[in-house]
Amino acid sequence: MMRTPCPFQLRPAVRLGLTTSLALGFLLHADTALAGANVSAGQAEAKEVAKSMGNCTPAKVEVMRYAPGRESSTVFKVGCTEDKDAFVLVQCRSRICSLLR
Repeated sequence: MMRTPCPFQLRPAVRLGLTTSLALGFLLHADTALAGANVSAGQAEAKEVAKSMGNCTPAKVEVMRYAPGRESSTVFKVGCTEDKDAFVLVQCRSRICSLLR
């Protein structure tokens, strides 16, 4: 009895390519998701630094610069409620933040 291949069965070379592309897509998505998590986690710390070291009651927090990588850092612009044009810059590396200006 002769077996006929199923038309939906993938050849090993094709399966490897599909698996590789799925893995690459997952890694790219995971890297983007982790970057977003790092930025949002640092906002609370940036507000705390602005309040304690910058004598600023934090209002709006904006990301000015994000440098991804092994030693990623984020610079936040934290607006102050005391004056409409007043703001402080806070740099966060991981969860450790310091006042820039």
